[in-house]
Amino acid sequence: MPGVTTWLGRLPMKRHTPGLTAGLHSIVVMALALAVSPLIVAAQTQSSSVQLDLADIYRLIAKSPRIAASDALAIATQSKVASAKRPPDPQLQLGFMNRSLPSLAPMDPLGMTQIQLMQMIPTPGKLRLAGRIADDNAAASRARAADTRWDVRARAAMSFYDLYVTDAQLRITRDTKNLVQEIAKASQAMYSVGDGKQAEVLRAQVEVARMTAEITRMEGMHDAMTGRLRAILDMPDTASLGTVAMPALPDSLPPLAVLIAEADRNRPMIGAGEREVSAAESGIRLARKEIWPDLQIGLQYGWRGGAMGTERMGSLMVGATVPVYAHSRQLKMRDEATAMRAMAAADLNAARAETRGRMTELYADFTKAKNLRALYQTTILPQADAAVTASFSAYRVGTINLMTLLDNQMALNRYRQELVSLEGDQGKAIAEIEMLLGRELFDPTSTVSTGR
Repeated sequence: MPGVTTWLGRLPMKRHTPGLTAGLHSIVVMALALAVSPLIVAAQTQSSSVQLDLADIYRLIAKSPRIAASDALAIATQSKVASAKRPPDPQLQLGFMNRSLPSLAPMDPLGMTQIQLMQMIPTPGKLRLAGRIADDNAAASRARAADTRWDVRARAAMSFYDLYVTDAQLRITRDTKNLVQEIAKASQAMYSVGDGKQAEVLRAQVEVARMTAEITRMEGMHDAMTGRLRAILDMPDTASLGTVAMPALPDSLPPLAVLIAEADRNRPMIGAGEREVSAAESGIRLARKEIWPDLQIGLQYGWRGGAMGTERMGSLMVGATVPVYAHSRQLKMRDEATAMRAMAAADLNAARAETRGRMTELYADFTKAKNLRALYQTTILPQADAAVTASFSAYRVGTINLMTLLDNQMALNRYRQELVSLEGDQGKAIAEIEMLLGRELFDPTSTVSTGR
């Protein structure tokens, strides 16, 4: 940053030996450069590597095994609809009646060969109800597949934002460590000629060690976040994700009451619950019909050889099922259907309550993150930056010690990290709100500068 260096070279400084003057000048240059360099550093980092934006994540989730499994289940459930609306297959029998053994010759006059066709005809209304149940179950399965898709999408987005926060905070921590190392070197040089304090040297060295430990911890977090995102996207462990680019998040959302009402209407999980309740209600009506006998109709054709030629005969048979175990079978089916209806209704009410509660929490998280971001950007960070600049000026003339200077600088960089975390919190809240609504709230292809 030659412009900043040139401007600082004209600042009046307290007289020291030439080596110490150069060291203090290096401290001031590094500190003020840190205040303006993160944007440059981030821009250079992103321009030198492949960017990974949120739209890329949403395209990659198509390979998710969870989505593939839920889609396959929906197809399997839909395949049951047609058969549920059809009566049982007819039974065709070929009989060799009244044969003598071991020759198998027809016995006179009873031996014959016959063909019999039997068809069960369900009680009127059973097939219609069974078809309605199958339709509702298929629709519920499709809705759950859609909810799974939105759930995977939200999980991928939250991992994306976690990775963004970790990367940005790691970049800020590395910049801070570089600054503290320069300060530690300068304080050591001052102490070596008797113009500094040992406590300041030790404090600077401790800060360098602490920042090294923090970087190690955050590098581990980065690897963990990357692994989690690869798992959600079903990517190999060796796949490179590139540099995370923050999307342009919306500044506002519809009112909370509007979001809750929309989620209650459109969330796929709630839609699935409604269709399951409908299927359970049809199941109760079907169970009440199970007590009524199903008819069986049969046609029989037989023939045998006789003195006058082939003799032919036919028969018509009508039968019905007899509910002799009605108390332990058909009536228990009613109890089962009623319990299933109660369970489906309870699950639906639980899904609606969970949606309302979660939407309220997420709306509060979004509002908190948005308001705090504005506060950090307009008040806290400018004031902290001004405090650091003033601290360097005061340290240069000897009115404050190095510990105060370090404290102010550490506070500034902590605020920068907290601002990045707030951005991630806002993005994660939006991702989960989209999952509850079943629709997008902003264009994920638009990105903003992620510099700090």
